[in-house]
Amino acid sequence: MKRLTYSILALGIAWFSLPGIASATIVELKNGMRLEGSVGLIASMSDDPLKTPTAGAVDLQLILLVDNDLKRTFVSKYQVQDSQEAAPMSVERIKINQRVSDSGRNVHAVGESIRISPFDEFGRRIYSMQTAQGPIDVIQGITEITPDWTRVQGLMAERKYVWDMRIKTSTIPRDKLSAILMRRIDPKNASQRLQIVRLYLQANRYRDAAVELQSLLKDFPELKEHKKHLDELWQLSANNLIDEVELRKETGQHNLAYGMLNKFPSDNVASSTLLKVSSMLTDYQTAYERRDKMFALLKQHREEFNDPVKKPQVDAAIDEIEKELNINNMDRLGPYLRLSDDPKLNGEEKLSLAISGWILGPNDATENMAVALSVFESRDLVSEYISNKLDVDRRGILEKLQGMEGGAPAYVAKIMQFMKPPLWNAEPETASEIRGYYLMRAKGVPGHSDFFYYVQLPEGYDPYRKYPTIVTLHGAGTTAEQQIDWWAGSHSEKAKIRLGQAARNGYIVIAPMWAEEHQYEYNYSAFEHASVLFSLRDAMRHFSIDSDRVFLSGHSMGGDAAWDIGLAHPDLWAGVIPIVAKADKYVARYWENARTVPLYFVCGELDGNKREVNARDFDRYLTKPRFDTTVVEYRGRGHEHFQDEIQDLFTWMGLHKRQFFPKEFEVVSMRPWDNFFFWLEVSDFPERSLVLPSNYPEPKKAPVTIRSKVLDTNGIYIDSGTGKANVYLTPDLVNFDERITITYKGRNYGNGVEPSTEVMLEDGRTRADRLHPFWAKVDTNDR
Repeated sequence: MKRLTYSILALGIAWFSLPGIASATIVELKNGMRLEGSVGLIASMSDDPLKTPTAGAVDLQLILLVDNDLKRTFVSKYQVQDSQEAAPMSVERIKINQRVSDSGRNVHAVGESIRISPFDEFGRRIYSMQTAQGPIDVIQGITEITPDWTRVQGLMAERKYVWDMRIKTSTIPRDKLSAILMRRIDPKNASQRLQIVRLYLQANRYRDAAVELQSLLKDFPELKEHKKHLDELWQLSANNLIDEVELRKETGQHNLAYGMLNKFPSDNVASSTLLKVSSMLTDYQTAYERRDKMFALLKQHREEFNDPVKKPQVDAAIDEIEKELNINNMDRLGPYLRLSDDPKLNGEEKLSLAISGWILGPNDATENMAVALSVFESRDLVSEYISNKLDVDRRGILEKLQGMEGGAPAYVAKIMQFMKPPLWNAEPETASEIRGYYLMRAKGVPGHSDFFYYVQLPEGYDPYRKYPTIVTLHGAGTTAEQQIDWWAGSHSEKAKIRLGQAARNGYIVIAPMWAEEHQYEYNYSAFEHASVLFSLRDAMRHFSIDSDRVFLSGHSMGGDAAWDIGLAHPDLWAGVIPIVAKADKYVARYWENARTVPLYFVCGELDGNKREVNARDFDRYLTKPRFDTTVVEYRGRGHEHFQDEIQDLFTWMGLHKRQFFPKEFEVVSMRPWDNFFFWLEVSDFPERSLVLPSNYPEPKKAPVTIRSKVLDTNGIYIDSGTGKANVYLTPDLVNFDERITITYKGRNYGNGVEPSTEVMLEDGRTRADRLHPFWAKVDTNDR
């Protein structure tokens, strides 16, 4: 629709000087991502993508390269779903005259930036970076601006540097960009002014385009016949606003979405759009009326219920529902509302549907009041068990639960799925004036101090809703607070809320303080792994995290850590995003584990020798089947934070979800703490495979391979070079009503295994994954 509208608008102002025509290929990947640009093939990431392969080369070219002039994206040919030529589109290119340095020192590597000044009105800035010879200042200038990317080059100065880099045009603030563009053109030349309008239009920045065109029409009243194009731009801007409202609605930010709809501008907006706004407001109003109807029915049925024994518990349950029922959890009472006027059901049965649906979810609502009250009571005991630190208290809770109908594993699994986090109302270590921003404390490794992490919750956070989550690791010389800013954005001083992409997309962001003070490289240690994993598990006890949509990321040294931790624990993540990371040590030995976790790398073309260092591992991921890996390399860029990529990262994350129960998997390990994979826990590593970070490398040692497969015969086969193995079972893996066989080292286990409330609660307490609790445990050392 937007392309069609744009083409109509472009035809309407065809008297403008036409910009260049660009053609490209659209590549659709199996994971749902779409790439657009010039397409090529290479055999290895060590190849120069700008050079044609030498004659007689025999290497298979299995790496697809998509170049859009801003960045090059590398994916495996095995991951391509479809490709087609894109329709030629006009692309505005505005040249900025600068005194470009075409001789002098060529910038072959870009060190870590010390300071980057903002662009001035002439499109110039100073880029200060660290080099082996000490810090240097490079004077840069914008030389070309397109809707998607901006070219920045080294300028003539006392010390001349030849440097051609690209940045995303959207990273330049509109006021600054417009000032630079107005300096470039003659403001009294309508044709040149229209170049700016087209630039914003092609960038889908319709409001900016409308503002520019409105200013143009004011200065050139003789162009009044083009007022209709201004109306079209305002309409496109309104469509964008509708998209934003729908995004906020989908991510649970209902108060914000409702407020945006109530304040939706009506001037220059098509009646069809206003009807859609009205319809969305009606949907909200209907939802609120539905909630009010539930309240009225609950009040009526409660007043009619007069069983003196059950009434105190029923009142307590209804009090809770009335207090906490909202638009995110109303579906739990769907069966109650649907059957509330069924004459075949009495008041007690209807209240049972409400209470049981509230605790177990709508699919397991029951008309049996005894069950409903039992699961209501069990819910509090389950929450208390998971959050209790004393063994003696937990034993007492377990004994009580095991004597209750609601304490059966099938009910406990549903209770854990729909309950609020067990520590949802615990006080944070430190609260901030920014809404939803906290410093948290997680219990540390025995003998060490506790871990700390920051967390930013999205606007409108509701503990009854499950949220996708980013765990982000800071680099050397940066902080966990800066990682929160990178993902969630800066905050409004007036409103005290974040304005960045994590806030827009409804993500929780967790930033562990994972490194020691003055630490400058990642050590691949158990302590570092624990600081990340313990922080995540603690957050899962406090906040409502969708454990199937947890993404691990990091910058620089933190990217090194994310790469290693992601491969070491591939069952935890929906995806791993290392930014300017380096492959080293265990990363090279664990490369096969990347089959079970998607990877998205962001790097700079001129980041030292990173391409050479990482090429071997990138080649492994990109030249073999079943690796969902993307490598993005920005042209002319070095060791940076790459805020340019954040919107594409959210697109990628939105397409990925953890597969927690694969039918089979194969992983490798070399450290004793890298020992839990999906449903299998191993120990007693052979000496030939065990290498601690302090002893790395030990050339004669090789990783131990661990394989497991779910069998069609209601069993699980394990092939592991380790000495011991514990298998954790759920109904997703086996049928507990039939004979279960666990095969390990030629022996069969699992005879008589049954679901266990104790196993489930201990698993929920330790792993903190309430969406996928294990129901039973088989220890292969019990025989």
